[in-house]
Amino acid sequence: MPTASVARVNPAPLVEIARHCVIPEDIAFTRFYELIAPELPGMGITLDQWQQDIWEIALGLRLDGTLCCDVMGVTLSIARQAGKTWGVMVGLVAICLARPGTTVVWSSHHDRTSSETLSKIAGIVEKPAIRPKMRPQYPVVFTDDNRGVHFANGSRILFGARSSGFGRGFSEVDIQVYDECQNLKESALTDMLAAMNVSDIGLAFFMGTPPRPQEARLGVDEAFKRRRKRAIEVKKPRPYKGVFVEFSADRGAPLDIQADGFWQHLATANPSFGFRVGESAIERLVENMSPEDVLREVLGIWDETAKSLAVIPASTWTDLAADGPPDGTAPSSIGVDASHDGVLVVAACWREDDSSHVELLAVDNWADDEAAADWIAGRAGRRIPITIDSASPAARLVPLLKNRRCKVNAGSAGDMAKGCGGLYAAALGQLLTHAGQAAVNDALTGAKKRAIGQAGGWGWDRRDPDANIAPLVAVTLAHYGASTSPKSAGRAVFA
Repeated sequence: MPTASVARVNPAPLVEIARHCVIPEDIAFTRFYELIAPELPGMGITLDQWQQDIWEIALGLRLDGTLCCDVMGVTLSIARQAGKTWGVMVGLVAICLARPGTTVVWSSHHDRTSSETLSKIAGIVEKPAIRPKMRPQYPVVFTDDNRGVHFANGSRILFGARSSGFGRGFSEVDIQVYDECQNLKESALTDMLAAMNVSDIGLAFFMGTPPRPQEARLGVDEAFKRRRKRAIEVKKPRPYKGVFVEFSADRGAPLDIQADGFWQHLATANPSFGFRVGESAIERLVENMSPEDVLREVLGIWDETAKSLAVIPASTWTDLAADGPPDGTAPSSIGVDASHDGVLVVAACWREDDSSHVELLAVDNWADDEAAADWIAGRAGRRIPITIDSASPAARLVPLLKNRRCKVNAGSAGDMAKGCGGLYAAALGQLLTHAGQAAVNDALTGAKKRAIGQAGGWGWDRRDPDANIAPLVAVTLAHYGASTSPKSAGRAVFA
């Protein structure tokens, strides 16, 4: 491999070298050859084939002329020094030249990154072939609300930092670029997308490197992570109306540049390595980063952060898996919850002294609520307490179970906070076992805390919109019911 940067172009197609390349299936034609390709020769710029492919896909249209990635936009998870920023910049400059009056808003998380990016694009527009097409006076503005580059035809690319409030208050924006997307909260995205112009483009780019644990812990990686999950999940609940591209090395790749195989893995993660980027540029990054940052920012590998950041650590929860009581043993309590799509989840808790065992009894979409109430009542009888959160969709069963003379508690928000705190304390104190059921394990992985009240109480919340935490809520309610009921509550034989 070369030891210095070189100017050769990588001719490899995107679909052959990206780890993940999700493309809309309904692309009929593209505006790339209308908006970008004609401008590139005059700009004196040649894109790598993978960079051009991204733009061809990003500007792909359906037969009716609408943008194929109009819902989810274009998401790029690509390591540093790979040319993703430069490739997007070049395309934006070309579009601004070809389409008068185009407004692009480019936001970064940090002001420093925003300034660096503006300096890079200033170097492009100051090229002799492009400078005459820029605004005669002050084509590049480094201060005030107009910070960015301004074209003679009225087009402009504006830059700013989201941490300083940039991106809100704009109107009729044609293209939005969210740089450092590993620091983009869903709430901030919602505010900024409202400025998207309903035009013949309406394009959004989401670019970044895999988030660090602290970013995931703060929930600032929500928008980026959700796009990746939706794009690469095997069975999508609905079509992915967007583009997702990821370059990354294999999990387990060496992090030391002296290790065997490092440069081969690096070439997998960085499509510009050996072409526009040489070893020295990568070595400079590696020598100034922790091994963990090399993993994400140089090799592009995503952490399995959900498991490591679970409220109850995955290692702790796994160690608590155990066989439950003998078949036929009546539980001390039953908990019921429902997923957002209405599927009911029933769990039970067996308590002896200060120790408890929890497990799911059923996850089912009963034919009707009457059938569900019959099933639950048949297992609870009149003495085993049933706890249902009053704010849950499952609360509709409370009157039906009361009609069957079951002992039902419609829990309050305060009860939920006590239940979550109790389950958490029991797990960390090794006073709890569980059946190791996948639905509960997955729910714990996909759950985070949400505040309840002002005194530090909390309840379960979904870490991302696609997570189903109902099994975890059900076992929490069952555990809470057992901890607050007389120990002699359950006596009937449990079947």
